[in-house]
Amino acid sequence: MDSVSGNGSGDFPPETSASVLKDRRTDALGDLRVLPDEILCTILTRLTPRDVARLSCASSVMYILCNEEPLWMSLCLSIVNRQLEYKGSWKKTALHQLDVLDMYTEACKRTLQFDGFNSLFLYRRLYRCYTSLNGFSFDDGNVERRENISLEEFRKDYDGQKPVLIDGLTDKWPARKSWTSEQLALKYSDTKFRISQRSSKKVNMKFKDYISYIQIQHDEDPLYIFDDKFAEAAPDLLKDYSVPYLFQEDYFDVLDIDQRPPFRWLIIGPERSGASWHVDPGLTSAWNTLLSGRKRWALYPPGRVPLGVTVHVNEDDGDVNIETPSSLQWWLDFYPLLADHDKPIECTQLPGETIYVPSGWWHCVLNLETTIAVTQNFVNSKNFEYVCLDMAPGFHHKGICRAGLLALDDGGFEHIEKNSLSHENSSNYSDHTRKEKRVRTCQSVENTDNGNCTDMSSCDSLGDLEYSYDVNFLAMFLDNERDHYSSLWSSGNCIGQREFRDWLWKLWVGRPGIRDLIWKGACLALNAGKWYERVKEICAFYDFPSPPQDEKLPVGTGSNPVYLMDDCVTKIFVEGGLEASLYGLGTELEFHHLLNNSTSSLKNYIPSVLASGILVFENGSYRVIPWDGRGIPEVIASSNLITPLHKEVDYPFGVWGKKQFEYQIAGTPSHESANCGKSSSMWPYIVTKRCRGKIFAELRDNLSSKDALNLASFLGEQLHNLHLLPVPSPSPNHSIPMVIGDCTESLQGNGFSKNTDNPAESELFVRILNRRRSNVTKRLSEWGDPIPSKLIEKVNEYIPDDLSVFFDIFKNETEVCRSLTWIHSDVMDDNIYMTENNISDSCMEENMRVTRPDISNGQEHSWHPSHILDFSDLTLGEPILDLIPIHLDVFRGDSRLLKQFLDSYKIPFLRKESLKDEAQGNRSDQLSYRIMCYCILYDENVLGAIFSLWKELRTATTWEEVEEKVWGDLNNYAGFS
Repeated sequence: MDSVSGNGSGDFPPETSASVLKDRRTDALGDLRVLPDEILCTILTRLTPRDVARLSCASSVMYILCNEEPLWMSLCLSIVNRQLEYKGSWKKTALHQLDVLDMYTEACKRTLQFDGFNSLFLYRRLYRCYTSLNGFSFDDGNVERRENISLEEFRKDYDGQKPVLIDGLTDKWPARKSWTSEQLALKYSDTKFRISQRSSKKVNMKFKDYISYIQIQHDEDPLYIFDDKFAEAAPDLLKDYSVPYLFQEDYFDVLDIDQRPPFRWLIIGPERSGASWHVDPGLTSAWNTLLSGRKRWALYPPGRVPLGVTVHVNEDDGDVNIETPSSLQWWLDFYPLLADHDKPIECTQLPGETIYVPSGWWHCVLNLETTIAVTQNFVNSKNFEYVCLDMAPGFHHKGICRAGLLALDDGGFEHIEKNSLSHENSSNYSDHTRKEKRVRTCQSVENTDNGNCTDMSSCDSLGDLEYSYDVNFLAMFLDNERDHYSSLWSSGNCIGQREFRDWLWKLWVGRPGIRDLIWKGACLALNAGKWYERVKEICAFYDFPSPPQDEKLPVGTGSNPVYLMDDCVTKIFVEGGLEASLYGLGTELEFHHLLNNSTSSLKNYIPSVLASGILVFENGSYRVIPWDGRGIPEVIASSNLITPLHKEVDYPFGVWGKKQFEYQIAGTPSHESANCGKSSSMWPYIVTKRCRGKIFAELRDNLSSKDALNLASFLGEQLHNLHLLPVPSPSPNHSIPMVIGDCTESLQGNGFSKNTDNPAESELFVRILNRRRSNVTKRLSEWGDPIPSKLIEKVNEYIPDDLSVFFDIFKNETEVCRSLTWIHSDVMDDNIYMTENNISDSCMEENMRVTRPDISNGQEHSWHPSHILDFSDLTLGEPILDLIPIHLDVFRGDSRLLKQFLDSYKIPFLRKESLKDEAQGNRSDQLSYRIMCYCILYDENVLGAIFSLWKELRTATTWEEVEEKVWGDLNNYAGFS
């Protein structure tokens, strides 16, 4: 790394006299001279520090470019692998991160100087690093200022309408006096806070190190404490402030603190730092209170993209990405270009003042000196529908909400007309072919012609259509060709689909007074109105009562709409698209048939099937077609939409076909994005008997320790019964995965088989896992926080290169022995029903929607588990897979409950021969290692659940640490000792 500094020798061009100055750039860069400095500097940020160090020796101009502090800041933040501590320069800080700082010595004692080279780009950047903002205060701003404002005035004049700067809301806050750099440094010197910067890595700094940094730094875009987890790092800070009375209506407060999306931030930053142009996530509103320093704000109303900002709308997932200059760069380079009528709404915020930013408003903040502030985002009655709208899948409406009519392409009008007249008469899917569209852009100042940029009000080919930030107007741009309930949501959504449905449900139960508003939001995000129409058609066909008005919202958090009627429950299959839905229903019906013809007591704990079939929309009306899972329904056979993998078997859409379907789509996420959201005109459904009582999710926090242990025993017993239930015999033409397991005589005939004809059948399951393994690093990186980046880097070292080591078939001279069991795969807290002990039948009729158990006369009621629900995710596989959702979701990692479960389960998870291999050091047969690998390869982000339950594991440096903490108890399981 010594070569970073250069020494003036080598192939550096000789220096020339001042009288014969020559452009050094041409000789020093060779063919690269055709690239502007901005492009060259961008390319350098993609290199490793070592490559930049080597390149700095190539020529004098490369030496200049490769020793820029902004470059080394970017390089350092991209390689952070330890606690960040600024070492006086970003190059030294980067070398410290690489453990080579002590070896680094300057080859020359002075910085090399070269004449004959000029760069306006580098000069502008250097100027921004050292400029002072003393003259940036804007005292005559045009944001309205108020004090002593009443809640009624705020709601009438500002809430959801326009920004306002309010004084006097924080007069009684302790933070007004205690939140200074000096006092915070005394109390939180060694506390680590999250840093906001343009890097994919999460960076933390001790507060004392951050204070040291801001006192000596000269960065264009300085590091900025922007910590949404500050309450965990320093919980006493929550005592120093309270939510102002104007903003206390927050619909997210029905969620537990660890369930709601990030909503509050501690913000500390030096002069020149700030937040570049953005719209707050999820179209939430926000309040921001300044405790120390001064901030300059600029705001534009929804749909009006600021000059210099580029909005990208991604077709694949509807995500909206923003390209924006830094806050300081925008004020220096773009603001002066604006005509008076194009300038933003502005103000300078002073200590003690609170600014309100409504939903959808663009805003940019520049710190004029070191500032300390707190901010919170919230959802209330004024923006609830906008938040729900922003959750809906598709891309048109997301771009329109942020970029206005500039987000429309040439087919904008046709899209509006199509959506306005859309109805459920088509199973086709409009395949929008654009991959990424730049909907709003302005060249940088260096490349503009006379400073002229696109007029912000331009909307070519859009006639007289006027943009309106009105939910009815914006809803016209929803992609109604997608089934919103089943489509993948944007990765940029502030909350996931499961969490969103849980949120709506808790609002529906907890705040019945706003159900009309909740219903409007559910219709925007989930097409709830259409699903309600469909379930009523199914009920009418069977003469079942329709869900009443107060139960028209689908229940649960699953990916299929579920409705409660008087004595039955109707589920409409939509997850994964029509083909996946048919295999889901077909497998569940096949399972019920086998269960009802067995002697297993499991049947007593699973709701019986009352009806099943396919709902079809054709020629403007619905038609119900009953189907018991056998054969191929005529409507499917005649549609040519789906060809069953095996037509000749009794259950062509049963578990063997489903397993092959899983193989076809394994490791191909593009399948989901291409097909799951396709609008369908057919929906499989099932009607089961309604269980009385409450779901475990509603009782969890109120169950006694004894009841929790009884639940663990119940699950162990029923999973024992499930895993010993005989599986259907495959057709000779089926090629399906056989999963290794115990081969003892006592278990034969209960899901275990001997087969000498096709030992290669297990390869299919191995291929499924290997496909998932092939892109595991990419998938984990996309999931990101809270999965530690260090572990993501090591995941390929931890998982076997070939997953077949988990399924080495045990052979002897005459036979191949394999285990094969039913797997529920989704035993979670909302799929377990519980009944109150010692109560009358009339009490058992109590509506399940009550969210807490009744407590009367100071006595807690006792509950026992009664049913396991939702078998649409049934498959065949290794029994240990069912432990993942049970331990993580139901038991929440409680080892005591896991032990109780295992004591009741009483079946070995591994064949006895595996113990011999383990004794010889074969890790693939160690139960904790095997299930940890399955967690990593799981289709859903169970790792996120692990690192949320065991927060201490976020600092783990090896997967072995995680394995031992989460699953180590399995290695002592007596079932295979």
